[in-house]
Amino acid sequence: MNKAPGKTEMSRFNIAPEMDSSSSSCNEYTSYQDCPAKVPHNGLPYTDVDTESQNFLSDHHLGKKKYEAEYSPGSASFGMSVFNLGNAIMGSGILGLSYAMANTGIALFVILLVSVAIFSLYSVHLLLKTANEGGSLVYEQLGYKAFGIPGKLAASCSITMQNFGAMASYLYIVKYELPIVIKAFLDNADNNVWYTNGDYLVLIVTVSIILPLSLLKNLGYLGYTSGFSLLCMVFFLIVVIYKKFQIPCPLPEDFINMTMNNSVPPQQNTTDEDCCKPEYFVFNSQTVYAVPILTFAFVCHPAILPMYEELKDRSRVKMQNVANVSFLGMFVMYLLAALFGYLTFNEAVEPELLHTYSKVYSFDVVLLIVRLAVLTAVTLTVPVVLFPIRTSVNQLLGASKEFSWPRHICITVALLVCVNILVIFAPTIRDIFGFIGASAAAMLIFILPSAFYIKLVKKESMKSMQKIGALLFLIFGFIVMISSMTLIILDWIHNARASESPTNGH
Repeated sequence: MNKAPGKTEMSRFNIAPEMDSSSSSCNEYTSYQDCPAKVPHNGLPYTDVDTESQNFLSDHHLGKKKYEAEYSPGSASFGMSVFNLGNAIMGSGILGLSYAMANTGIALFVILLVSVAIFSLYSVHLLLKTANEGGSLVYEQLGYKAFGIPGKLAASCSITMQNFGAMASYLYIVKYELPIVIKAFLDNADNNVWYTNGDYLVLIVTVSIILPLSLLKNLGYLGYTSGFSLLCMVFFLIVVIYKKFQIPCPLPEDFINMTMNNSVPPQQNTTDEDCCKPEYFVFNSQTVYAVPILTFAFVCHPAILPMYEELKDRSRVKMQNVANVSFLGMFVMYLLAALFGYLTFNEAVEPELLHTYSKVYSFDVVLLIVRLAVLTAVTLTVPVVLFPIRTSVNQLLGASKEFSWPRHICITVALLVCVNILVIFAPTIRDIFGFIGASAAAMLIFILPSAFYIKLVKKESMKSMQKIGALLFLIFGFIVMISSMTLIILDWIHNARASESPTNGH
């Protein structure tokens, strides 16, 4: 699910069993100085159609210190790399896109979706060029080369926050959907009993399933859940399109009353035809969440460099084409999911689209299968996402120490406790999408790639169009992050005051 590490990235943590043993000793948590240079068995340097990649790969063998990253031949084909990157992009963010469209309108949403996709591809371009020039295929190591310890911490903290937000979004899906599944199997289940309370169920699932899996030193075949998650989302998209032609419009009045966001003022004197007529431009208090939701859905940049490393006959141009194809495929899926979800429920759509269907169907076999598949995928993906977070924390606390079970268990439990507290007390999944999208995702897409590029790519002057473009991209990233965070915090404050008002009826 959203933003679980792709199979290529997960192989760095011994998750995928088919990893080539020749590359197992040097991974993204191993300093490039500690990895011996790798050359083909005939002793000749590898050739590459990309001039920059030739310099990047061959200068190491010539002994030039500027390019210190080793070249190990990758084994992932173009098609497999596209699939792996699609796994890294696709995830829980797709569930919030219809809500974003409902609060921006179709036309404005498409403009924002196209813009974020193009910006994400441009940041991939900057990241690949920086990796070639900086001589490292590790995101954190590029940060260290560019700005020292602060740069490494900025990259590490952004990746950790993004993965932590992904874990929270997965558990929020458990909180939303598992009670509905239980009620479907128990027709007479009371809403007030403990086993239909989402907060209790999240704790039970965490303790009984996620914690034991997270304590394993090697996740083994659990790494394949990223592919299973992608298949689940494809199935979800098909069902969303199918249900659009089954659910009538206008929706039942009681459904609209249950699902309308209280922060959005209801439209007055609207007819049934007006309710079913889609809006093309919408501006309200929830519009501010659109860009963070989109950035959260598209961020995959920590997985780019590991996939670049494993790409067969790799070159920067070839990896950029992998990104282009993957982003195009995800763009189409995101647009279809958002459009058909919005056209089904219009302004009554909820921040988590799948949950909205429960207000229409008390029991539906197809939706029940979708829920079970999604629940299985997110539950098994949480340990996969926790794995790199724990590795980063472990490196900070005791990088030079040998493996310790007490430290391993304490870090795992502490991370799960924190994410469960967030899920239980966060009002909606929209707040998780919004906060992580405006902070960590903005850092990974806009700010860090452009900052690393400006600092490390020395052969281009600051007056060149490339550097000027990267500088403008950096400034734009700060504007997006600061403005989005400010508006989201103001919306939280407004909602808190509204809930405390005696006239609100609470």
